[in-house]
Amino acid sequence: MCGIMGYVGKENAVEIILSGLEELEYRGYDSSGIAFENNNSFNIIKTVGSPVKLRYKTEPLFSTIGIGHTRWATHGTANETNAHPHKSSSGLFTIVHNGIIENYNELKDILIESGVQFNSETDTEVIAQLLENKYNGDFKGTVISVLPMLSGSYALGIVCSDYPDTLICAKKSSPLFVGTSDTGNYLSSDISAISRKSDRIFRLNDFEIGIITKDSFKVFDLDGCRIRKSEIKIKSQDNSTDKQGFEHYMLKEIYEQPDAIRHTLSEIIDGKKIRFRSLKWSKKEIKEINSVIFVACGSAYHAGLAGSYACEEFFKRTSKAETASEFRYKQPKIDKNTLVVIISQSGETADTLAALRIAKQKGAKIISIVNVENSTIALESDCVVLTKAGKEIAVATTKAYTAQLAVIYSLIIYLSVISEEMDKKKGAMLIDELKSLPNKIEAMLRDDEKNSEISDIILKSNYACFIGRNYDYCSSLEGSLKLKEISYIPCEAYPAGELKHGTISLIDTESVIIALNHSERLRDKITSNIKEVEARGGKTITIAPEGISADINIPYATDFLSPILSAIPLQLIAYHTAVKKGCEIDKPRNLAKSVTVE
Repeated sequence: MCGIMGYVGKENAVEIILSGLEELEYRGYDSSGIAFENNNSFNIIKTVGSPVKLRYKTEPLFSTIGIGHTRWATHGTANETNAHPHKSSSGLFTIVHNGIIENYNELKDILIESGVQFNSETDTEVIAQLLENKYNGDFKGTVISVLPMLSGSYALGIVCSDYPDTLICAKKSSPLFVGTSDTGNYLSSDISAISRKSDRIFRLNDFEIGIITKDSFKVFDLDGCRIRKSEIKIKSQDNSTDKQGFEHYMLKEIYEQPDAIRHTLSEIIDGKKIRFRSLKWSKKEIKEINSVIFVACGSAYHAGLAGSYACEEFFKRTSKAETASEFRYKQPKIDKNTLVVIISQSGETADTLAALRIAKQKGAKIISIVNVENSTIALESDCVVLTKAGKEIAVATTKAYTAQLAVIYSLIIYLSVISEEMDKKKGAMLIDELKSLPNKIEAMLRDDEKNSEISDIILKSNYACFIGRNYDYCSSLEGSLKLKEISYIPCEAYPAGELKHGTISLIDTESVIIALNHSERLRDKITSNIKEVEARGGKTITIAPEGISADINIPYATDFLSPILSAIPLQLIAYHTAVKKGCEIDKPRNLAKSVTVE
């Protein structure tokens, strides 16, 4: 989940790398560092915290080649010693790394026995020391000899003092891109950091090695054979980092949700019909689908869970949602008649990517829903649907989540109508209602005062719990996640019917329960659960449709569409709570936007 940046060319590598790291900060920000060439050796400057702090240490330095890194710690605490870049003992090799080397302890023991001394606690330093240990004067050849020794994942930027004008990169399972231009060539973990600077952009595939100089970029396989690369076609790239007057990116992105949903649906809905351009299955193939599995992590999993409820209600197929980290280690019973829906905002989530590959191996039908068109999941999927949420900078997802829900609901309506489980009239009605949601969200965003008042109640409590039934349970999970990840308040989410099975023992006068009460057919049930909490002295906050007595009212929507509307007050309550606590909103501690390691 770290960010890598590199440059070789005519311009100032130090400034280019610093700017790139600031673009990549969402990938990790507990420490950062830069290595740059100076008199045929590479100097390293590191800092704990944001890449912005590096500027104070690097101005007014100049170099034409360098590598940089912004870190999300996996091995070793966040300090300057463990921060990247890392050097080999003599300083011959300097590297930056995104990923996890799973056999680093074994390799480290071998190196220690040969007399190598280590400075850091990281797995990354092992790679640098291995390179020096295996060095035979041939930079490329040495890298080729070391890579097969590494188990796990890696995206690497490597420089060698014997080759002060050359940068070598390599990857396995972690994303890595190279951009070329007349003034130099760039290396990055994310297209966004180099798209405005590059004339052409290339994606490295697993087990490929890139040799980058100021004038050229060449790619080889592990046998040393040259590979001809095709450039990536970028249809659109949102590079806006302007907060546009909002105090935080998260708040800006909450307010961008109506447009994000509109843009997403405009690519899918044509009048009264839903069209998925990349979905080529026949009516017969769709009817043969016998089960649907939604696979994702975090908020995307919550979107998938809502999808699983809707799938059984309308598509009439057995359906479930699986967390990708569990799915990849199960023995899932899937075949050619199983539909697996892969959901990932970044399209690079390591566990979700592994799940995709397992599903492909087993012959399942696969649809992937991602927000980044040139991501690994998008490229490896036969059928991919892009959410049009635009670039999401805040670590806590908001607009990408609701855009995912919009795609999932569109997909379920489409499958249900094509399979004749839903008549076309009902499908058209649901499409109209889906298209109406952005206007309803805009109305909700104009009335945010109540959400701020609710946050005051949560701040005074020592235990928070979100409850709901059916679709409301999915929303409860997302509300709980939003609150804990940006306010650091421990909280839970439960199906409301589970309260009596243990959770109610935690309720006292210092507790607050946030109850979602959208479903008309289940309203009496959830009302009873609320009364049980109040009878034990707990405070309750209810969220329900207009016309129903509640602390917060949201516009009415059909049950299965309600999670999109419920997300808005839940996001704003979490936001206001975190602001009042003085938390870092856009970059919560210990979290990174894109989880590219297991």
